[in-house]
Amino acid sequence: MQILVDADACPVKKIIVYLAKQKNIPVTMLIDTSHELYDGYSKIITVDKQADSVDYALMALLSREDIVVTQDYGLAAMVIGKGARAINQNGLVFTDANMDKLLMERHIGQKIRRGGGRTKGPAKRTKDNDARFEEAFERLLAGPSG
Repeated sequence: MQILVDADACPVKKIIVYLAKQKNIPVTMLIDTSHELYDGYSKIITVDKQADSVDYALMALLSREDIVVTQDYGLAAMVIGKGARAINQNGLVFTDANMDKLLMERHIGQKIRRGGGRTKGPAKRTKDNDARFEEAFERLLAGPSG
């Protein structure tokens, strides 16, 4: 098992590394060339700035036993389609049961924005978000029965 992180805009990198170190689980953070990252533990992979470059690189590294941290519903859908597990920065574990709804909401939001409309952005991040992520991530690290 390894942890793969879509790290460009990931606000929980420190929590991921802290928990991974405790369990001696390798972490790979994937970023594009507009970011710099060093945490002293993770393997850092930098890819070009093309659209979805991080997603493609991450999928090439993915195995069924892995856990992926991402905010991207499309990437999460591919991850669970490959039999691995995915979680977002707020502790939402992506599953077959919630993926259709999430992808439909994303599609509707994109359609509204393409038509010139506006959609609500994410709420300001709180300590409660971090706590929910940490709790859900620890359960994922414990395994399928965790």
